[in-house]
Amino acid sequence: MPMKYKIDVLSVLKDSGYNTNRIRKEKLLGEYTLQKLRSGEPVAWKSLETLCELLRCQPGDLLEYVEE
Repeated sequence: MPMKYKIDVLSVLKDSGYNTNRIRKEKLLGEYTLQKLRSGEPVAWKSLETLCELLRCQPGDLLEYVEE
């Protein structure tokens, strides 16, 4: 997979006040998306948009291209 996360997204979300219980309760991201983030897999564009909104960042702050 040529794209990978630069940061531990779930950890940064938690530091920003968005633990997984809050994320589920407020329906910010689905369980499937949370599982993909846990395993470092890519998420859908809409989920990436939500992450950028919550963390007030750009996609490039979360992802990087790594040549295989």
